[in-house]
Amino acid sequence: MTSFAPDSIVLTRKLPLWYQVSQSLRASILGRSPRDPLRLPTEEQLAGHYGVSVLTMRQALKELEDEGLISRHRRRGTFIEPGVLRGAPVQLLGSVDAIVAQQSGMTTELLGHGRAPVPAEVAEYFPDLAEVATYHRLRSDEKTGEPTNHARNYVRPELADRIDPDDLVRRPMTKVLRDILGADIGRITDTVEARLADPETARLLRVPLLSPILHYTGVTHDTAGRVLDAAVIHYRGDRFSFTVTLDAT
Repeated sequence: MTSFAPDSIVLTRKLPLWYQVSQSLRASILGRSPRDPLRLPTEEQLAGHYGVSVLTMRQALKELEDEGLISRHRRRGTFIEPGVLRGAPVQLLGSVDAIVAQQSGMTTELLGHGRAPVPAEVAEYFPDLAEVATYHRLRSDEKTGEPTNHARNYVRPELADRIDPDDLVRRPMTKVLRDILGADIGRITDTVEARLADPETARLLRVPLLSPILHYTGVTHDTAGRVLDAAVIHYRGDRFSFTVTLDAT
């Protein structure tokens, strides 16, 4: 049976090892794809993966078992509880202009771009594709230069062929799709979740490892319902604000 493959983590001496491992594995479990296997690797395999002792790994697993995220069965192994997935997303609906305004007003550095196999975290949005174009950007406050978020966009290849990477330094992806490529945007669905900073996010945003961040996913559909772009953005927890107004009528 294939086992679930958790994310890696760079451990620090500032927090107990079992806590860091349990939180990293917890984030991997909650962020997994529904298609991922439920079975976890053995204690020994997990300990080797994280670079800790089996005793430390056992303590981390006990924490997740107490939360109800996993169940442990003698001679069968450890399994993720089938009903455990991240919470149902809160859909933030507004005009495309509002989304563009939200993405604007920051200094942007393009960290890299290219083509890659569709990552598991956005595979549900591109069921017909084996490969997507990727763009990775770091945004900073215009006045202070302090990093506020780093964003990865996953775009349909036929659209990416017409994107000038320099445009993404000056404009948000939504504006590039709508105003430069002339894409007929039908709707954008935003999902915001609380997460813990992974090593890459901690380094880019200059925050402590495992500190609270906000994980934003923005999925742009055309008028036929096809996904054009999936954006995954990690915001510093102390630099993010999102206002939603609901009409009572």
